Amino acid sequence: MEISFESKRRLLVHDKDEVLEKRYIPDLFVSEQIVVELKAVSALTPEHEAQLLNYRRITRSQVGYLINFGPIGKLQYKRFILSEFLPHLDDTENGS
Repeated sequence: MEISFESKRRLLVHDKDEVLEKRYIPDLFVSEQIVVELKAVSALTPEHEAQLLNYRRITRSQVGYLINFGPIGKLQYKRFILSEFLPHLDDTENGS
């Protein structure tokens, strides 16, 4: 089974009808659904999480991974889910 991904995809940001000059470039975009940001630092910070959140909002991705190869002898990772982009059940499906 092959998993499709794109490395260093440039994301365009739109504001109303205008494309902003600022470009965002996540490390990996997997199966057109998952944003992966790779780090090699001693510890992940809230700034790293904010960076991933920005990429996920731009791509409207539900799931993102922050992976850190920096700590010696271990791999650190965090998975984030944005509920605002999860499919919601309508009232007839959830019994309301």
